Amino acid sequence: MNALKPRYQQLKDLIIDRISAGELRPSDRVPSENELVETMNVSRMTANRALRELNDEGYVERVAGRGTFVSDFRSQSHLLEVQNIADEIRGRGHTHSSAVVRQSCQHARGEIAKALHVDQGTDVFHLLLVHYENGTPVQVEDRHVLASFAPECLEQDLAVVTPSAYLTSIAPLQEAEQVVRAAMPNAAIRQHLGIPEGEPALVVIRRTWSKGRPVTFARLHHPGSRYELTGHYTPPGTPRSTSADVVRLETLKK
Repeated sequence: MNALKPRYQQLKDLIIDRISAGELRPSDRVPSENELVETMNVSRMTANRALRELNDEGYVERVAGRGTFVSDFRSQSHLLEVQNIADEIRGRGHTHSSAVVRQSCQHARGEIAKALHVDQGTDVFHLLLVHYENGTPVQVEDRHVLASFAPECLEQDLAVVTPSAYLTSIAPLQEAEQVVRAAMPNAAIRQHLGIPEGEPALVVIRRTWSKGRPVTFARLHHPGSRYELTGHYTPPGTPRSTSADVVRLETLKK
């Protein structure tokens, strides 16, 4: 353990690392206070605080009379809105981070040229990033951007400012189109998302318009087992009659 951190924080970090590594999976039982006291050589107060804060932060669920279990970690995205994934994650009280895999200029071909309504060979920027929520990969962003729309795109540090945030700062979003489908990811996507062979991905295919023309085309891949899309629609001029909470269905048991 890192002696520079308080003991309860060191204990939290160890449990979070085990969850992120897949050693502890959703619904798995987490060591009890007594077990932590005995195996980790910490006080009962330290063990209690670590488990209490993990519960408050959503990593685990404490069930009276049964114990503490890893939460069913399902990241959510809004089905009817186009949002910056960093804002979504922070809105849940979690930490967003990202890694840039590719940031290059290429010529639009085939599907990309058709989606962006440009001639074959038109310059586009290809952006490939992995987004993480509390250190767990939740999205592979595979995006093409019309170079003439964002000529300074390749100069941006996209690990600090997400593509969505940067592109919105250039020009406001005018129109968007989204298609959602389940698909079997290729080996590269599986590796980026840390999912096993045979697990499907939830793919959002998104185009956005600015100044009357499509300027970005993206495929957003999410792990099917820990990501869901939510939405609530109220017709224009109709007051909302429900709370902002989305109904959560119980996890299906095999």
